[in-house]
Amino acid sequence: MSVDYSKMTDVNQIHDSAILEHFRNGVGHKTLVISPSYPYMFVGIIKELIGDTVKIDVETTHFAQLENREWYIHIHNIEVFYIERPGAPKIPKLEDY
Repeated sequence: MSVDYSKMTDVNQIHDSAILEHFRNGVGHKTLVISPSYPYMFVGIIKELIGDTVKIDVETTHFAQLENREWYIHIHNIEVFYIERPGAPKIPKLEDY
């Protein structure tokens, strides 16, 4: 499903729609999300979109106590993200040694 951005004039609407479409197309894929808010970093599988919120089954964060659970992240709280795609670079496994 593709959005016709030529009909939109509000840059915030275009931004939000593009991010939502990108995450919607990434459901089932692994993602890395960096947020300006605690806990700052999430690595996990995109489960679904609920409105403008992304549900991620998080396997890795900065703190082990916050891992292995589902997090709901509003798209306005995402600074940087990467979604793995077939044939593209993989997100490295982050482990404490």
